[in-house]
Amino acid sequence: MAIETFNDVLAFVHVVREGSFTRAAALVGVSPSALSHSIRGLETRLGVRLLTRTTRSVSPTEAGERLFSSVAPRFEDIDAELAAVKELRDKPVGTIRITSAEHAANSILWPKLSKVLHEYPDINVEVTVDYTLSDIVAQRYDAGVRLGDQVAKDMIAVRISPDLRIAVVGSPTYFAKRTKPKTPRDLVQHDCINLRLPTHGRLLPWDFAKDGQETKLQVTGQWVFNSSSPIVRAALASYGLAFVPEDMVLEHIAAKRLVRVLDDWCAPYPGYHLYYPSRRQSSRALAVIVEALRHRE
Repeated sequence: MAIETFNDVLAFVHVVREGSFTRAAALVGVSPSALSHSIRGLETRLGVRLLTRTTRSVSPTEAGERLFSSVAPRFEDIDAELAAVKELRDKPVGTIRITSAEHAANSILWPKLSKVLHEYPDINVEVTVDYTLSDIVAQRYDAGVRLGDQVAKDMIAVRISPDLRIAVVGSPTYFAKRTKPKTPRDLVQHDCINLRLPTHGRLLPWDFAKDGQETKLQVTGQWVFNSSSPIVRAALASYGLAFVPEDMVLEHIAAKRLVRVLDDWCAPYPGYHLYYPSRRQSSRALAVIVEALRHRE
């Protein structure tokens, strides 16, 4: 392949991935007009249109989608191998991009990684808090964090936490005016603070299990948030009941700022796993991150 064609194909991949000539041009360090000229040259040599251009967007044609699907993973493999070769230096080096939900970022990633990264000044970690179960390959993350039952089968998964439990809590002031629920069905009489999942746009159902009986409820209340920390804050302010990972509220329970209910209905669920594609196994920087995060009984 001529170097000109190789560069033009790489430019095409950047444009499709970014969905914009302007963003892709900034990424590769050329002007948008120069990038557009490269793509038109590639289209001329191939004799087929690869991109549909409008004043507001850029999208691949059928031929462009086929080319992108075929060549983009190969450029990613080249990037991975170049990074692996670079890491043959004395020390692990590179940027590791991780997508994670807020709770895992706060309770697992930060406590564990902050203890070891001082020893590896050439490793940079970028954590993106995201509830959308991102496609880490398509979005160019090195790894992601999900609950054990949510990890795709074609990924390498490493457990980074024990199994987890949910806690249902409310403030003493709230319960001074309400009867504590004894079963999940009693929650219909309570104000519940909801979490909206950006993945589907719906509210997170409250799941319970006891003696083989499972219950899933949609609850209602005055407040809805898209992350867990504000939910705890609202519960402390007596706005209703919170349904959150128990480690977020154990300190408040011990200090009697919050009261736990329905404890016998809150069964353990699979803990967090770090997952990544097999082609990233050769990264020494990622290996450091994996070992730092790995759960040990």
